[in-house]
Amino acid sequence: MKNLKEEVIKFAKKLNTTNLSPLRSGNISVRAKVNNFNGFLVTPSGKKYETLKTDEIVFVSLNGEYDNNGQIPSSEWRFHQDIYLNKESAKAIVHAHSPYATAVAAFGKAIPAFHYMVAIAGGDNIRCSKYATFGTKDLSKNIIKALEKRKACLMSNHGQVAFGDNLDEAFELAEEIENICHQYIITLRVGKPRILSSQEMKNVLIKIKNYKKE
Repeated sequence: MKNLKEEVIKFAKKLNTTNLSPLRSGNISVRAKVNNFNGFLVTPSGKKYETLKTDEIVFVSLNGEYDNNGQIPSSEWRFHQDIYLNKESAKAIVHAHSPYATAVAAFGKAIPAFHYMVAIAGGDNIRCSKYATFGTKDLSKNIIKALEKRKACLMSNHGQVAFGDNLDEAFELAEEIENICHQYIITLRVGKPRILSSQEMKNVLIKIKNYKKE
């Protein structure tokens, strides 16, 4: 358990050092089991990541219950809970207010297949969930809808969220999404990009499964 908490802290700090999410923004979680209860370990609310300690990482059950000597989990714990409940393949989650993803998400629109790497999120576009107030069940529902057949999405007027088999994978995917958003913004400055066909994206999605093996 201590090792998992240290992993959460490691990647929470990495949010800051990589500029993926500044100060207290964004959050990190990983699946865990405590006293036979399935749930997840998540970063606490309102804490600067550079000072995080293992006893401040909060365990939240999949039923949404937590008790960590008064330590409150991230205000976004509900969508972490619902992702774990709805996505069996999700073992770790990274949520970031990364600059370029947040800028694109302010328009509330999906990123089309201007580049084949949008497939890294799992489909032929990168969806953007509808806006809802942070920390609410409505936001959670909107994210789950945007993540249908996806491993990452933008969050309207908010940021991005990505999940993976472990924190390394989830964090790398969040970095990929940020890079794609940066490229998309640059592309739009030039003009209207050519969008890859549905058939080509089907081909890409087949190949992308082996992307990390090449």
